[in-house]
Amino acid sequence: MNKIVSSISVSLDGFFEGPDRDIDWHTVDEEVHQHFNDHLRTAGAFVEGRVTYQLMEEFWPDADQDPANAGPMAEFAGIWRDMPKYVYSRTLESVGPGATLLREVDRDEVCAVRDAAAGDLIVGGSGLVETFRRLDLVDEYRVYVHPVLLGRGRPFFGDADARQGLRLLESRAFGNGVVLLRYETDPAPADA
Repeated sequence: MNKIVSSISVSLDGFFEGPDRDIDWHTVDEEVHQHFNDHLRTAGAFVEGRVTYQLMEEFWPDADQDPANAGPMAEFAGIWRDMPKYVYSRTLESVGPGATLLREVDRDEVCAVRDAAAGDLIVGGSGLVETFRRLDLVDEYRVYVHPVLLGRGRPFFGDADARQGLRLLESRAFGNGVVLLRYETDPAPADA
């Protein structure tokens, strides 16, 4: 059965964006980028909020046309173009090729998309992940911890009404200091 996977990069102190929405502190070298590609190429679709979609759509559709973007970057451009995308936005009028615009998160609709997809759904965008988390739709978290303390910024996880138990599936340290922590959601209560 396909899963819904949240994949996010955070600083050691838990921020996914710096104080000015900056992400230039991400430590993505060739090894980490190839790892992303190997994981993402098997997905069934990208599910994104407006901000994440616009950020990705601005760069990736033709990134492989620039000779400076060789190797894993050029490879990801093809993955991005070919992957079906579901974009949640109340303000966008349209989306690009291969993308479907959706206005509201409907749990049954998300489950139907997940079940019909050719692989896991990769959900991106902190607001959208938060909505999916509240609706108990996230099956797995792939948290890439980058070796930096930002001090302030925008935390990835917001307040929640209840704890969510997690089960560690994998941890991996990359040569550049990035650490992957991969968890699946645990249906048992966290304090049980």
